[in-house]
Amino acid sequence: MSPEQVVLPYATWPSPISSTGVARSGLRLGFPTVLGEEVWWTEDRPAEGGRTTIAHRDAGGTHRELLSAPWSARTRVHEYGGRSYAVVPGGGVVFANLADQRLYLLLPGAEPRSITPRPGRESGLRYADMIVHDGQVWCVQERHHDGGISRSIVSVPLDGGDVPRERVSGSDFYAGLALSPGGEHLAYICWDHPRMPWNGTELRITRLADGTSWTVGGGPSESVLAPQWRDDRHLYLISDRSGWWNLYQIGIDGTSRRALHPVEEEFAGPLWQLGGPPYQVLADGRIAVLHGRGDMRLGVLDPDSGVLTDLDVPYDGWDQVLASDGRVLAGIGYSATAPRSIVRVDPATGRAEELRRDVDELPGIAYLPLAQAVEIGGRSGRRVHAFVHPPSNPQARGDGAPPYVVFVHGGPTGRSTGALDLEKAFFTSRGIGVLDVNYGGSTGYGRAYRDRLRGQWGVVDVEDSVAAAEWLAAEGLADPERIAIRGGSAGGWTVMAACCASEAFAGGVSYYGVSALASFVATTHDFESRYIEWLVGPADPALYGSREPLGRVAGVSCPMLLLQGLSDPVVPAAQSQAFADALAERGVPCTYLTFEGEAHGFRRAETRSAALATELAFYQQIFRR
Repeated sequence: MSPEQVVLPYATWPSPISSTGVARSGLRLGFPTVLGEEVWWTEDRPAEGGRTTIAHRDAGGTHRELLSAPWSARTRVHEYGGRSYAVVPGGGVVFANLADQRLYLLLPGAEPRSITPRPGRESGLRYADMIVHDGQVWCVQERHHDGGISRSIVSVPLDGGDVPRERVSGSDFYAGLALSPGGEHLAYICWDHPRMPWNGTELRITRLADGTSWTVGGGPSESVLAPQWRDDRHLYLISDRSGWWNLYQIGIDGTSRRALHPVEEEFAGPLWQLGGPPYQVLADGRIAVLHGRGDMRLGVLDPDSGVLTDLDVPYDGWDQVLASDGRVLAGIGYSATAPRSIVRVDPATGRAEELRRDVDELPGIAYLPLAQAVEIGGRSGRRVHAFVHPPSNPQARGDGAPPYVVFVHGGPTGRSTGALDLEKAFFTSRGIGVLDVNYGGSTGYGRAYRDRLRGQWGVVDVEDSVAAAEWLAAEGLADPERIAIRGGSAGGWTVMAACCASEAFAGGVSYYGVSALASFVATTHDFESRYIEWLVGPADPALYGSREPLGRVAGVSCPMLLLQGLSDPVVPAAQSQAFADALAERGVPCTYLTFEGEAHGFRRAETRSAALATELAFYQQIFRR
């Protein structure tokens, strides 16, 4: 213990990390593009109401934003969106504008100009996963009309002279567009309801001259992702046919498939957003890859020898999006003490240059928790992966075991990492530890781990979260009477379900969580509208009632905090409202806080600050001795 530290009650330690600072600092950097010395990427601006701009760093090192307010480059395809822009010859960009979802062309020195038609009164068009080739933008088009929602692959002339031309249609979903080097073939992945892209997809190819299409790989129980061309006759792809998302080469006719580096590691993550390739083909024929279990490392793979060499770069992990012009790489790297950053890497030397940080100013390192990867023993001999973030503060220490909060990510097919997160540091610097649990169903640990949740949502995720709390107490890391649980979206479901099923928690915090299945299925967006069939089972009132938090609310005895955006198209506000009303009827202490104009995932700085401050006050109240 440092002699400068004083003994203070947990959850009250003085900290330089404020809720306002956390809310305004995170830029949510995303989707880099690199061309030699130039790099582009997107930035979300919490201080500007969550507006998304496109940033550019030129060859001279000058950094500027390309879009000023009110322009916002965000696509709503699948509601979760994804890559919302593409670089065009001459240094311009084409982007999807949030307000009207039309595509706009922005050339240097000019104002944005629309290149897609204004949607009619009875339909709305959205675009994502863009690539630019031969004067056209190729992308996924999502059409909203009275009869429902449909998707296709279209090409849009950059001059805006014609309406989008439909190239491929017939499937419910499309992603991963890739044009062959000679421009004769289009590769893409597709899938249909009720599957999600991590359950099963198909890799298909369309001959553009006559529209003939055929399937190259994948199927109902094989998830294939991210096709890229080696040459006009061969492709690379990611497949989990071995139980792990590994990299393969395959012929254009679907023959001669071979694994390039078979290993029990993941080379990709779940396709929640479109347009994020996890590997890139380099000019010398090697492949830059992201791979690992849990956190992903950056390496270079020789596809002929199968030798994979990790690059010696100062980052513990990388987000699953990698960009390259064949010579230079760009990605988003992070560590336990360095925030997510846009990084340019020379694959020949491993030299890494940090271009932009998610957080401009950090507190002293002593205020930051150093994440520790652990495995926890769960029910029936299951192993559960998690990251422990202990309390850390150079000014204060506590007496006895500290309180902890079990964080549940918003999957259910998602993943927590060991990355620096100021939101977690906001709590740990005040004397509240955090355990981030990758419950069964999480990605990063193979298909078998992912499939643990099949038909078991509300069971396995709950059991693993409870096991995490019990492990904290058994190891002496946490005060067993002062362990809370928090999560958002699907994580909010787990929070509510865990508080219904267990007395392990002193309180629960749900951000826009699902509380009732039948009403959720009836009102949620199209992308996840059939997901419950895989997670729980076909519609059955008895089954749904026995699994959903609203049907088990009588088991809740601990205080709860519910936070909800009132414009949420994924988990409508009625989900949180119904659970809050049910708790009130039973006399269970519950605070229900709503935010006008917020959707799924709070974007505005004032909302994020208010939510975080309220959450801290909730913990201070339930952890008080």
